[in-house]
Amino acid sequence: MLSESARMSSAQEAAYRIQYPNSKQRAAKIIALDKTSARIVDEVSRLPWHGAAFFASLSFAPKGSPGDGKDESLQAWLSDLAGRTMELVAEVEASDFVVVLTAAGEDARAISIIADACKLHNKSLVGLVVPREGASDDAVNASLNYLRPFTRMLVVANGVDYVEAMLRALRA
Repeated sequence: MLSESARMSSAQEAAYRIQYPNSKQRAAKIIALDKTSARIVDEVSRLPWHGAAFFASLSFAPKGSPGDGKDESLQAWLSDLAGRTMELVAEVEASDFVVVLTAAGEDARAISIIADACKLHNKSLVGLVVPREGASDDAVNASLNYLRPFTRMLVVANGVDYVEAMLRALRA
């Protein structure tokens, strides 16, 4: 009697195999929320990627002011590593998913704006918290607790190698 592996490797079973790749290239947007994570994003971006775009910062301002009759919604821009500015909502719309990085204990309030754009276009938001050297467990926990309501997946990424492995697992 053949083992399951041997049987599945047979020519008879090969006729049932799908003859094309099992996934398409994915358009990922990777966004740093602070200066520490921007350095990590810069380092990771130098590796070969298929459909990933890397952004070092996020800025935002209201479109109008109360009472002036203009739209009072928020306008947000991403700056890529070359210094070009792109509109957040358009970049999120063109993505398959968004990954945000923050260093433990840093200000990550901008995630709420990114989460709104992801929700608007039904895109998954993944959060990576990178503990800084000497960061306390309380700082890591505070960052995790802040990001948790906004993300579909939240991970503590211990260093650049872990961030790289995580992005490869997501097929960025």
